[in-house]
Amino acid sequence: MNAREHRGLPYSFSFRRAAVACLEDPQLRLAVRKATDLLGVKRAQGLEPIPWEIWREKASEIRGYTVDHIAELVNTFSVNATSAGAIVYHAENAEDACSAVYHILKDREASRIVKAKSMITEEIGLNHYLEDRGIQVVETDLGEFIIQLAGERPSHILGPAIHKTRAQVGRLFEENFRVPFSDDPELLTRIARNKLREVFLAAHAGITGANFAIADTGSLMLFTNEGNGRMVTTVPPLHVAVLSIEKILPSISHAPLLANLLPRSATGQPLSSYLSLITGTRKRGEETGAKELHIVLLDNGRLQVAAGDFSSILKCIRCSACLNVCPVYATVGGHAYGSVYSGPMGIILTILLNGMERFHSVLDACTLCGACSEACPVKVPLKHMISVLRKLRRAKGLTPLTDTLSMTGIGLAVGNSTRYCVGRKALPYLWPALTSILKQERLDRLPTPRKERMLVQAR
Repeated sequence: MNAREHRGLPYSFSFRRAAVACLEDPQLRLAVRKATDLLGVKRAQGLEPIPWEIWREKASEIRGYTVDHIAELVNTFSVNATSAGAIVYHAENAEDACSAVYHILKDREASRIVKAKSMITEEIGLNHYLEDRGIQVVETDLGEFIIQLAGERPSHILGPAIHKTRAQVGRLFEENFRVPFSDDPELLTRIARNKLREVFLAAHAGITGANFAIADTGSLMLFTNEGNGRMVTTVPPLHVAVLSIEKILPSISHAPLLANLLPRSATGQPLSSYLSLITGTRKRGEETGAKELHIVLLDNGRLQVAAGDFSSILKCIRCSACLNVCPVYATVGGHAYGSVYSGPMGIILTILLNGMERFHSVLDACTLCGACSEACPVKVPLKHMISVLRKLRRAKGLTPLTDTLSMTGIGLAVGNSTRYCVGRKALPYLWPALTSILKQERLDRLPTPRKERMLVQAR
């Protein structure tokens, strides 16, 4: 148990401490930087031939309408999905959603589950919930498959294993599958495909998220590049979809724009390799598709967010563009944020869903450069919201004292030419003392074993 929790205080995550650990991993830094740079180049190429500003303005309007009418659209979707043959559940929080999925599976004696990539199920900890109750869950997205073997969380919305090098994946496969080591991506993919094929054919049920849900047709919309999403939703007789309520689009007429914009913003692709539109269960005469479809709609604090000053964050379509342009994310990777959601959108969403007291330190993971706001395909004002959250943090007395004092000092110094000149002359004399204070504060944050090693080395 965390010391703060033991004293009855809320647990507070430390971004700076987590970032230091990530910075000390050269392989992680190299892998993340290489991947985000490549995604940035591909995205620029994908956006070049389209009327970017016109598309993002229209997409922003569509997503804004969803946020403004979220309760109404949830009701419309539920009615139409039910009419198409699905069974719809409404979950207020993570426990409700996990419990609903568990009982669906338990009642049908489904113990072997295949799962497509889903950030919302990561948010609620569904895998651990089911495994603790004797249900086997296998991730079938290659990136998710890799990090499940490694016992880690996703570090990126788009590429969960973006922080892994080819050699690390090769060692992981060697240890788990007793195959010769290789760092050849094609061979590693073939190994994973062979293993997963056996799992697909033996599965009792498939679990997915959804990129979007269509209110006026009751349909689920899924984008994948590996084809595993279609295997998960068509091979097992039971399909359970878990999605958050802001994923709903008002009409099927809005789907083409988002289907073109999301992959271009994410990877530069004109379209995802596989785009699936699932409406209800398998129909008479159809040879594929689930015989049962259960849809769990999760709130988990989103209705409250929709009614507040930060409602625009719910427009986010999870393309990861803001992560890929963020200089902080590119330096430390996703695990430094202490949450399923990382990068600029993750800073905001994590605080709104989990509380300022617990996650205020992730606000340090931003330079306020504004690149994220410029990259967002639905015009979420990410930089502005982070700036406002920082002001709220200070009002709550959660800003570190050293930060407050240093920023106050800088403000006083540069706000007057005379003070600036005096400060510039005095700095060489004050700097050693300031450096000593900052080093001591950083040392105090370190775990005890590492602190002791550093003190021994200093001697």
